[in-house]
Amino acid sequence: MSPAAGVNAPLLPDSRKSPEKPPSVSGAVFNVSTSIIDLSVEFLMRYTHAGDTTTYAGVMRESFGKVGSILVQICVMITNLGCLIIYLIIIGDVLSGNQPGGSVHLGVLQQWFGIHWWNSRAFALLVTLVVILLPLVMFKRVDSLRFSSAISVFLAVVFVGISSVMAIMSIFEGKANSLRLLPEFGDKASFFDLFTAVPVIVTAFTFHFNVHPIGFEMEKPSDMISAVRISMVLCAAIYFTIGVFGYLLFGDSIMADILVNFDQNSGSAIGSLLNDIVRLSYALHLMLVFPLLNFSLRANIDEFLFPGNTLLEKDNTRFMSITLILLAFSYLAAIAIPNIWYFFQFMGSTSAVCLAFIFPGAICLRDAWGISTVRDRILAAVMIILAVVTSTIAISTNIYNFVTGNES
Repeated sequence: MSPAAGVNAPLLPDSRKSPEKPPSVSGAVFNVSTSIIDLSVEFLMRYTHAGDTTTYAGVMRESFGKVGSILVQICVMITNLGCLIIYLIIIGDVLSGNQPGGSVHLGVLQQWFGIHWWNSRAFALLVTLVVILLPLVMFKRVDSLRFSSAISVFLAVVFVGISSVMAIMSIFEGKANSLRLLPEFGDKASFFDLFTAVPVIVTAFTFHFNVHPIGFEMEKPSDMISAVRISMVLCAAIYFTIGVFGYLLFGDSIMADILVNFDQNSGSAIGSLLNDIVRLSYALHLMLVFPLLNFSLRANIDEFLFPGNTLLEKDNTRFMSITLILLAFSYLAAIAIPNIWYFFQFMGSTSAVCLAFIFPGAICLRDAWGISTVRDRILAAVMIILAVVTSTIAISTNIYNFVTGNES
């Protein structure tokens, strides 16, 4: 399937055909969201093939000059570095716990062995960084991470599966929380607070910085579109399942990092074991995803700081220096700011939304290769407008909540 195939397909079916069942609002929202993300990837791949480059920064350079490539590199660096810090924060929550809002949640190591200096957040993360993450980030080709990536997907499925079983068990035991189809707005909440979830969703589906390195290592780069669609369905299913079952288990007490909630006493040995497996499986999943994001981040930093130099993989000194500095900075940031919500809000409203929607749409509107159709330009403009409006509302609401003391 060519990259342009999905873009030129009709948006609506033949009006003469009556659907058997009217589509739901939630289904329509998911389809629209999926279509927009698919569209942004198709724009990237199609305009990349039209030019002489094989990178995101390159296609932006061909469209907007050096300023365009610099903007992409900066956004990739901010987004990927923020994600790496988020991963380390979550891993720290699993191993050594957290104290959100003053409530104490113990980590797996603390529950197993008690509270000691060697299972403190700082030391546990340091050992994880040196023993597990450092060897993984030393690979110089993204294809070398295919096995660890496959294992990470399996661990994510284990996490979802066990969480689902626990939620179903709580339903049968009558302990599950009731789901709400609509949000409740209290004295301190408003309709605009809904938009603060947008940055989290955008960050969760921002993978555009890996489209080029993965796609152009494939035998047929055009197959990347199919790979993206399958991956999006898989991720959306995982996110949706965790959201529903997580709320069934924890209700309004659910934390920004849901893994923190799994320290609760289940009342049985089997329940406690399941809690530990859930947390450890996802922590290991993040450890195996970490090097994939680090790969793109390291490459963009190198291209930004050392343009025109020899390939990074052939310069061991440069490769090692950037790698170690990134690991050290991520570690220090994860220790200093142990809350994932702040990073999600910042990235999803700025750098991530630019990479996922604004830049691909701008490339289409710029049309440096003269291949955009009227329909392409309309869709690109709508995509940019939606991204800017929702991000602006989210940023404004977060600032207002912070100033008035209503932040969550």
